[in-house]
Amino acid sequence: MITIREYKEDDAPITWELFYNTIRKINRRDYSLSQVQAWASDKLDMAVWRKRMSGISPYIAEINGQVVGYADLQDDGLIDHFFCHAEYQGIGVGRALMEHILATGNAKGISRFYSEVSITAKPFYERFGFQVDKEQLVEMRGQKLTNFVMIKLG
Repeated sequence: MITIREYKEDDAPITWELFYNTIRKINRRDYSLSQVQAWASDKLDMAVWRKRMSGISPYIAEINGQVVGYADLQDDGLIDHFFCHAEYQGIGVGRALMEHILATGNAKGISRFYSEVSITAKPFYERFGFQVDKEQLVEMRGQKLTNFVMIKLG
């Protein structure tokens, strides 16, 4: 059973590990090795990551106490991070997180959800009614990566 809970500061290391491994293993299908290395760098400053995670305050998905995903929702409808553990893909973790985010957003009166979505995640977002607003090329540590600004009206 998948449970969703609030982020705690102790979650910072596991969210980093999940972020890193998901990009390196799953997003590697759609991006080159240099691109995923730029996106999920080997150089980590945990203090910076902790501050980032505390700032976005993501929801944590767990199965039997194991963190298997995390995603956030900002007050303006931005979904900044949305990552599911590489070994727990396709079993409903993403669905549980997205349903939680959309329900939370609707309860808060958010009428427009949006995110910058990877090539890999685009079909997942489309299943929830998000539509591409624009395709863009973003630069990260000297690499250019294609992603999509996707929007869903609540």
